Amino acid sequence: MKEFITPPEHIHFLAKKLFTDCGEIIDGSIAYLEKGGGGPTSLHTHEHNHLFIVFSGQARIELDGEVKIVNANESFLVNGKVPHSVWNNIEGTTVMIGISVKAK
Repeated sequence: MKEFITPPEHIHFLAKKLFTDCGEIIDGSIAYLEKGGGGPTSLHTHEHNHLFIVFSGQARIELDGEVKIVNANESFLVNGKVPHSVWNNIEGTTVMIGISVKAK
């Protein structure tokens, strides 16, 4: 489990930091993206940023001509002002958390 550590004074415990201070949290949601699932169907923008954390599966984030793949146990911060959408990138279900964060 690449990039996981055992913190001091812990046993049988592996942790990986997914993010640091990235702004004030507005809200958060858990999402289950089935095969072919995601959205919105057209790229969109807004004032707040999205912090996506993938728990299982693989997400494909489309960013105005660029694609970012986010695997299980990884996170990615999307600048809300950049046109974007998020999609399941595997045959099974992808489980992820989306946290809306005020832009700094």
